[in-house]
Amino acid sequence: MIVNRILSLKGREVATIEPSRTLSEAARVLAERRIGALLIVDGQKPVAGIISERDIVRAVASHGAKALDEPVSRFMTEKVLTCTGETPIPHVMELMTQQKFRHVPVVEGGRLVGIVSIGDVVKERLEEVEAEAEAIKEYIATA
Repeated sequence: MIVNRILSLKGREVATIEPSRTLSEAARVLAERRIGALLIVDGQKPVAGIISERDIVRAVASHGAKALDEPVSRFMTEKVLTCTGETPIPHVMELMTQQKFRHVPVVEGGRLVGIVSIGDVVKERLEEVEAEAEAIKEYIATA
């Protein structure tokens, strides 16, 4: 199973924000859309960074409420690992587990084409395991 399978089911819409926007604006978008991360886009590269709920909490814990008036570029993660639509889902799971993050942007041909979350990956894997179990039950029943 590959990442394109997840994107074909959930869609390719990606929530983004510009690096000059405030942390407060980012928090508002996250809350309104009920998502855990925003990709930072600057028009120069497909993904300039990522800001998550955790990043916002850490910024406020370290710098107080004044951090909410600062640009997201100050607190975003700049080094963002990406995948392609052809990346195997087990590889994405391994990447997320080893690097301890929950969102992976999907980039193809220098363009941002989607994002997968740990929830997307787990859901897909569970469906795959359930299908395998059902196939085994059917095989046993007909053997």
